[in-house]
Amino acid sequence: MKKTTKQLVAATALLNGLALSQLSHATTIEFWTTQTQTDRLNNIELLTSTFEALNDGVSIKVVAVDENEMATQMAAAVAANTTPQLIEVNSEIIMAFGEEGIVDTATHQAVIDDIGQQSFHKGALTTLKSPTGQYYGLPYHGWIQGIWYRKDWFEEKGLAAPNTWDNILTAAKALTDKDNNQYGILVGTKQDSFTEQVFTQLALSNNASEFDANGNLIFNSPETLETIQFYQQLAQYNPPGPQNWRARDYYLQGKMAMFFYSTYIMDDLALAEVAMSSLSAENFAELNGGTFDPDLVKNTAFAPIITHKSAASYGTLSGLVALKTDDEAAAQASQDFIKFMYDPASYITFLHMAPGGMNPMLKGIAEDDAYLNDPNGVFKLYGADKMKQIVSGFDDIRSFSVVEGKTFPASGEIFAKSVIPRMIYDVTIEGKDPQMALDSAEAEMKAIIGQ
Repeated sequence: MKKTTKQLVAATALLNGLALSQLSHATTIEFWTTQTQTDRLNNIELLTSTFEALNDGVSIKVVAVDENEMATQMAAAVAANTTPQLIEVNSEIIMAFGEEGIVDTATHQAVIDDIGQQSFHKGALTTLKSPTGQYYGLPYHGWIQGIWYRKDWFEEKGLAAPNTWDNILTAAKALTDKDNNQYGILVGTKQDSFTEQVFTQLALSNNASEFDANGNLIFNSPETLETIQFYQQLAQYNPPGPQNWRARDYYLQGKMAMFFYSTYIMDDLALAEVAMSSLSAENFAELNGGTFDPDLVKNTAFAPIITHKSAASYGTLSGLVALKTDDEAAAQASQDFIKFMYDPASYITFLHMAPGGMNPMLKGIAEDDAYLNDPNGVFKLYGADKMKQIVSGFDDIRSFSVVEGKTFPASGEIFAKSVIPRMIYDVTIEGKDPQMALDSAEAEMKAIIGQ
């Protein structure tokens, strides 16, 4: 808490140049946030208190709302005409609210104009863009997935970074040594969300989709089939048996060359006390356990963007959303508060609530000395250059659920039924023909969405 307080004291001086509106009458902004943990709410309250001290007559009421309940509670608020002025929530919900016409796109554009459109990571901003070019929200934080790999092993073999299909497969083959219990890559082959996340990034890089812009199901395509076949090839260089994220233990014990994972892995690679859960023989009979490698962060590189027919990264992001209001003073106060939340001191304080799990949407923040000085000391071990590369994935972040600015909730229904992970399991573990597995998945998707 001491570090957070110091940052906000420094913020007071920085914010003198922001020209925040000083409203002459009492204005209350209700701010719904999906950060429900007590320690995070304490940090947010500290931020709002600082803003209130700089803006006479403005108060911020923070309301914690579970993300799974956001849509239901918002529907009730709209019906009762008691909607909040500002929310923080994931991109899928933001796009749904945008389609409902309850968001204040003018405020979002004003903030973008003030900060500068080029200051945002392009893909993150595009994710929240409507079909007509307006912004349903402002990207604020998120995590990114990619391939974490042993840079030193790649250099020894003269291998290129695993950022294309060819490079990934070549490295997986070259760095697999099954006789010595060493594997080239980890891709998910269990029937779970990790498998879906890995497949989705590869599929997007091959221009495969679930839906077209008109909402037609187009999953059963040559692009999807090609991705399944490529996935089947990669799975040959996996540790034995059905695998999910838990097989990261192989990497931390020096028995794996590459693995797909989100930025949540960063502290596991950097801190001995966090890595301990992956250094035992408890989870895999093939592993003998190991000691923490203090050089692992230095020897690890990250490829956030994979390219085949197009460039694609995968992850999730949350944003800030101003909602429509007839109260001009409240609208202005909301805009001022959003700008305050993007000021580096405020922004870094917020992001440090979950180092690695909350990454910045503004360029330059990841290289800021204050950002690199996170409370757990993780980011300093990676360094500014590596942090910049990690967040660069937000320039090409994509998903199945948003196509040309249109959101398709049916994609979420398909995800909830684990259709894709079952398809991958059938092919990689059960040996099912890829086209037959794809046909079955398509039939199941049609049944789910009622086509």
